Amino acid sequence: MPEQRLDIHATHPDATRAVLALETFVRQSGLDPRLGELVKIRASQLNGCAFCLDMHHRDARAHGEDQRRLDVVSAWREASQLFTDAECAALALTEAVTEIGEAGVPDEVWDQVTDEFSENDVVNLLMAIATINVWNRLAIATHQRLPDREQRA
Repeated sequence: MPEQRLDIHATHPDATRAVLALETFVRQSGLDPRLGELVKIRASQLNGCAFCLDMHHRDARAHGEDQRRLDVVSAWREASQLFTDAECAALALTEAVTEIGEAGVPDEVWDQVTDEFSENDVVNLLMAIATINVWNRLAIATHQRLPDREQRA
């Protein structure tokens, strides 16, 4: 991996605190932690963020997530029998928002999410997706280093 370009927190701690405020909102929102980790993992896969994938796989396991589901989350459509309808809707929304383009979020994806979640829960999902995308972009742009094995324990 290339050398880390910049340590955002060391350079400007207020910048990190701003994103941590988003993270705090998501953690206190009532969003199921296991679902939150699936969202973070899927967005991080799409963005290619090794730092966040490393962290959120560990966090998901700590929340009791099944390793088999973690192994196939990148192919959740093909392994949909392992995921609930609500989880599938959240993963579809994660993909649509992470890869958002001119067309925005397709109506079909939006309809699935609103069939499975309350408006409040949709806001919580959107905030979780937006927040992990901010973290991914910061980590990728700066070549954030993976923690050493000792730091990961």
